[in-house]
Formats: sequence, C-alpha cells, structure tokens
Amino acid sequence: MKIAIFGQFYHKDSLIYIDSLLDTLNNRAIPYYIESNFYKVILKEHPEVNPDKYKTFKVLDDSFDLLISIGGDGTILRAITFVKDLNIPIVGINSGRLGFLATIQKETIEDAIDQLIKGNYKVSQRNLLTIETSPENITLKKLNFALNEIAVSRKNTTSMITVETHLNEEYLTSYWADGLIISTPTGSTGYSLSCGGPVIIPESNNFVLTPIAPHNLNARPLVIPDDTEIKLKVSGREDNYLVSLDSRIASLPNNTTIIIKKADFKISMIELESESFLKTLRKKLLWGEDKRN
Repeated sequence: MKIAIFGQFYHKDSLIYIDSLLDTLNNRAIPYYIESNFYKVILKEHPEVNPDKYKTFKVLDDSFDLLISIGGDGTILRAITFVKDLNIPIVGINSGRLGFLATIQKETIEDAIDQLIKGNYKVSQRNLLTIETSPENITLKKLNFALNEIAVSRKNTTSMITVETHLNEEYLTSYWADGLIISTPTGSTGYSLSCGGPVIIPESNNFVLTPIAPHNLNARPLVIPDDTEIKLKVSGREDNYLVSLDSRIASLPNNTTIIIKKADFKISMIELESESFLKTLRKKLLWGEDKRN
C-alpha cells in the first residue's frame, strides 16, 4: 500500500493528529508521501523538523493506492484536483467542523488506519460535473470538473442576474436571482442545501438545480437525471459574472454559453464500515432529534 497525504492549512491543534497519523503509518511500515505545499506549511510552523525527513509529491500517478486528506470537506474538494481520473480512493480525517466527506474523526485515526489495512470499508463512487464554455475560458479548461457543484453568481453588483436555462436543448426557464447552483448528490449537503435544495443520497443518478435567492418566487429546486445536458446563458447589469467549480472561481463575460454535464469519470470515496451517509445525516444534521422527547 502506497499512501498520499494532503492538507491545506495548519492549525496548532492539528499537530497531534498529524503526528498520530504519521506514527501509525510508520509503526505499520506503510510507505507514504506528503503533498509538497502541505509539507512546507508544516515545516514553517515547525522549523526543527528535518526538511528531508519525509518523502513528498507534487502530482499523483497510478502507483498510489490511497489519498488521505486531513482537514474538512473543503480539503477533500481540493484533493480531487490531484486525483482527477486516476481512480485513487480518497478518505478524509475531519479536523474541520461539519464534515460530510471527511468522515474519520481525528480521535480515531489509529483504529481507522487498521480498518483500512484490513479492508473493512466500502467504496462509494461519486459522479462529477464538467463544464465547457463558448468562447473557451483557459482558466476553467485546466480543471473543468467539480465534485460538489458548479454555480454561477453575480459579480461586483447588488443587482440580480438572469440565468437562461436549457435542459437537453429544451428551454426550462430564466432564473432572475443572485445565481444558480448545479449540484451533484455529493454536493447536495453543501451550498445547495443552504439555499433550500434537497438532500440526495450520494449514489443517486441525479443532479439538482437550486436558484440562489430567486426573485421569481415560484422558482424551486429541480431534481434532474444526471445524463441531462444543461446549457446556461447569463446576463445582467455588469459586464461579467462569476462561475465556481467547488472552491475554484473564474470570471466570465455576459452571454458566454455554458454547457454542464456529467463527467466521464468518478471519484472513489472510502467509507469505513462503522460509518454511513444515513448515520452522518443523523449525527451532523441531527435528523430525528426532538427536544420534546
């Protein structure tokens, strides 16, 4: 087993858990590589560490068996930009807050690694979205996929934008809103949920369109099959608007045509046998909790 380790930020309270992970891997003689920028962050906070002590990576290849993300869900969203279409499974250690994707609790690292070694887990295949624009945008072309959502939103204005929307070349509606979210089932518990969208089981073959603060009040979230091609054209008072792919943002000129559809590859998320999406719903969103009982 060859493991990649990725993180974005360093928190003082995180050192004990980073050490716990590395000690566990060392004690079990499992080779691992730390993402080079994350390693620089660690060294900056702890200059006493020998900079040549650990092996690092800048890009991944198919020789890796697993990527461990340390952080929150946002860190996992960054991690998929390394995995891309290599089909390397990802598992997250949650040193953040809510954590729907990063399901390993930081206090259970040693036991979780043992479960991974024993194969006591299942792999959840997650669909992604891809984007094409006309005219072409170089920034988006480099990493044109998203695990959670693709969203268009207003820029440098308090005025709403109009999002003309077609599904499989058939006109749906023009949303008059702050923006529009196109979410995968994985992303249904993120931005889309905060804007009133439904929770969707991760393995469902659906996407959801969720308007952001729509002025046309009869506009509601819409669940669609994931083989639907979505075409958007945005107009507004400003010359440009924003498009975001998970946490990556680009600016596009008005009337740029956007085509969004399902990616031709999936991301493999590891789920320990002690965890499940439904259990996470109860634990994180407090489903079923009733103070009267």
